[in-house]
Amino acid sequence: MKIKTQLTAFFLMAAFFLASCTNTTKAPETALNLDSVKVEIQKLEDGYAAGEKAKDADAIAAYYSDDAINYSSNEEPTVGKAAIKEKIASRIAKDNSGDVYSYSIVDVFAEGKQAVEVGTWTKTDTAGKEVDKGHFMSVFEKRDGKYICIRDMSVSSMAVKPAM
Repeated sequence: MKIKTQLTAFFLMAAFFLASCTNTTKAPETALNLDSVKVEIQKLEDGYAAGEKAKDADAIAAYYSDDAINYSSNEEPTVGKAAIKEKIASRIAKDNSGDVYSYSIVDVFAEGKQAVEVGTWTKTDTAGKEVDKGHFMSVFEKRDGKYICIRDMSVSSMAVKPAM
């Protein structure tokens, strides 16, 4: 009986020793450089604006992942890159205003493979006069080494003109 007790004590101490030698702490994640995240996302926004100016639906749709969802004012969500591209192409085909959009980052929050951008947009006419402005929020995910938009939402901040 004494040997059984000693063996049990030995195995318990060995298990404790092995458990204390095992590194169960998670390796610290490399902190993201938010400035570089902002630069990367601003390039995406600039590409989006350039695509709008060139009336190139493919260039604009490159901003989105295949499973993206776009939430716009006064309409149901648009699901999937193909549907988003179709909506963009339809909008571009109807637009003959010459208006230009610009997008600016207000804030970026990032952790792991995801980043959330809060920004502003401005729409100006051919004379450079502001005709609309608003806010947006985009969620990005790092896929294949680069950020891509998986969700976005945009609203105008200008007062709605009453119908006559």
